[in-house]
Parts: sequence; C-alpha cells; structure tokens
Amino acid sequence: MTDYEQFIQQINHKTGIDLSLYKEAQMKRRLTSLRDKRGHSSFRAYFSSLEKDAALLDEFLDRMTINVSEFYRNRTRFEVLERKVIPFLLKKKKKLKIWSAACSTGEEPYTLAMILDRHTSLSNVSILATDLDRNALAKARDGKYHERSLKEVEPDIKEKYFTKEGSEYLVDQAIKKCVTFRSHNLLSDSYEEGFDLIVCRNVLIYFTEEAKEKVYHRFSRSLNSDGIFFVGSTEQIFSPQSYGFQVYDTFFYQKQQ
Repeated sequence: MTDYEQFIQQINHKTGIDLSLYKEAQMKRRLTSLRDKRGHSSFRAYFSSLEKDAALLDEFLDRMTINVSEFYRNRTRFEVLERKVIPFLLKKKKKLKIWSAACSTGEEPYTLAMILDRHTSLSNVSILATDLDRNALAKARDGKYHERSLKEVEPDIKEKYFTKEGSEYLVDQAIKKCVTFRSHNLLSDSYEEGFDLIVCRNVLIYFTEEAKEKVYHRFSRSLNSDGIFFVGSTEQIFSPQSYGFQVYDTFFYQKQQ
C-alpha cells in the first residue's frame, strides 16, 4: 500500500470522507501541495500532525472541498433559471422545495432566494443548503461577503438585498430566513426527498465516474416528478436517461415521470 493510499484509509476512518471517490490526480496534487507547505515529506507524517492539530485538520478540509463561489456565478445560466425554470415550476405548484447541494459559503442559495423573491412570496420557498465543510457553512450562515463575491450582481439587486458594512456586504434578513444550512456529505450521507429543484454545480467534476453515477441516481430519487436538476457548465450529463432525466435546457435536466 502506498503512502497516499494509507492516508486515504486513515482520513476515511477519522472523518468519514472517502477520498478514493475523488479523482486521484487532482486531489493528490492539491493535498501534496498543502502537505509540502506544512513541512512534511510524507502523508504518514502529515496525518500524524492532523491528528494533533485541529486547525491543521480544518485547513485540510477547506483545501479538499474547493470553496470557490460568487453570487450569480455563470450568470447566463441563472438567467435561464429565472426566465424559464422558475416560471415552469411555479405553474405546477405554489410552494417550492429547493436543495443547493455543495453550497460552499452560501452565495448560490442566497442567489436562488433573490431570484425567487421576484416571482413569489418567500413564505412559499424552502431552500436547503448543504456542504461538507463546516467552516464554509459558518461563513454562509453569517451572510457577510466581500465585494469580489458580488461582481456579477446588478446594481439594483445589490441595493435591494445587501447592506454595506465597512468593506463587506450583509445579505438581507428576509433572504437569509428562507435558507437552512446543514452539513452533508454527498458521497456517504442519506438524501432528503421531495425537491422541485436541485442545484449542484462545479463539484461533481472532482468525483470519479463511479461516484458521479451514484450521486446522479440519488439526486434523481430526491426530485419530484418533473423536478429540475441544475448542474455546472463543465458537468453536462451525457446519458441523462440512465438516471431518469431528460434534457430541459443546457445544463438543466428534468426528471421524467
């Protein structure tokens, strides 16, 4: 067994995270860089330090979960969501249940809430936002962001939904109220059901093909009939029918009845 393979086993035992389900070349490169930065020449020595130092373990979890996010990321896709997907869903039912999976620091679920606020009362909206990284979730619940996270936000939206506090922007309380943040591991935890819309973008590209297939099947089971699955711009599903989906629009998939 290699040094890295043993490290994978030890991390799985300690945290419940199975690194073997992530693409090895990308994950190993990222973690080797972090390990070397902390002055260790082997993963065995690095794990020994992780066991003794909670801050080092937090840093490791931050690095492996890839927290890159901003409001309205890939704006043209959110325009399709607002113009086409949301009206379609609201024609079918008044109350919508939405899941923002692998939500990172919260920009995505808050963006969803801002869009929905222009189409219906937020009392009709329930957004579950989940991530593996508890530090990212803490930032999301705080709802404070630097200007760089708002570069795609139109001036009128910024004025309506944010309050500037020093160098940061605070998300409006009504928007925060309809989002529930929760820790969740897509690869090992159970999935809630009954969702009308599931958004999972820019994370599945890091999973092995086997892991992706498992997640697609589980997302499909979590959606209501005709529910919509929204993926990232590099995550096109090449055989959506295998998971009970049909193409609704580019990077949007509808669960077949």
